[in-house]
Amino acid sequence: MPKLKIDIAPSLQRLNLVVKGLVNTNFIGNYASVFKGQGLEFANFRQYTPSDDASRIDWKTSSRVRKLMVKEFVEERNLNVVFILDVSSKMLVGSTAKLKCEYAAELVASFSHVVLKSGDRVGLLMVNDKISKELQPSNGMGHFQIISEALSNLSFYGGNSNLEEGLDYALKRIDRGSLVIIISDFIGDSDYHNSLKLAGKKFDLIGMSIQDPTDLELPEGMGQVLVQDPVTEERMLIDPKKIGNLYSSEAKHINSSVEKLFRQSGGDFLSLKTNKPFIESLVMFFKMREAKWK
Repeated sequence: MPKLKIDIAPSLQRLNLVVKGLVNTNFIGNYASVFKGQGLEFANFRQYTPSDDASRIDWKTSSRVRKLMVKEFVEERNLNVVFILDVSSKMLVGSTAKLKCEYAAELVASFSHVVLKSGDRVGLLMVNDKISKELQPSNGMGHFQIISEALSNLSFYGGNSNLEEGLDYALKRIDRGSLVIIISDFIGDSDYHNSLKLAGKKFDLIGMSIQDPTDLELPEGMGQVLVQDPVTEERMLIDPKKIGNLYSSEAKHINSSVEKLFRQSGGDFLSLKTNKPFIESLVMFFKMREAKWK
């Protein structure tokens, strides 16, 4: 089967260096605290010591064993991180070294690698006009290979975009409290708004916009340009000089509306461009989340 050309090694190396540098923070190595739904899980009983808080004494157990006993708790782990990845035809375009779908696939693979190394679970929904590929949340580095194979399989890509389908599927199948990350260019897709608001109530929600520079501005210094819709294949001859300002203004309006929708749904939002590496933006984004949840 045809494969996308995805080189995740440099991204993984940079992310791992970032993790090592942030070992004493809650960024990724101990990132549960930047997600909603974190908590403590009962682990065991142990005998009370003078340094313990007396309010932690479990009197029922203490009475039974005739010793003062306290409960021990550990931080809940086994978090679910689920990526909903737009793999429609509009993601198979680009004017830089990487198509939008290649950039997005490297982002998902790199992020998944770190999450799985932390012992948590990763799931993946690849969505066009249907669920093109589903990987239920699982852990272990063997699962990373399965994710990488799915991301690089071109047969899962193409077709119309229907983010509503992916969100509705996640609402039915993904556990409450999971971190759900929706990755798309969010262009020309508007039917998912109600589903997004429902998802914001059930999940810790993040939107990540992946856009090519030409999604934001038309190229300058050329005459008329023939453009084609990646889905309908409809063609149109345009003059960037005449419509450039209107195009940029509309692109900004769309992006601002999508970000506002995520905020209103209780989620966070990160904008990324294919001509800039995602590592630094991703680090800064989670640092801001960490500060917000402190």
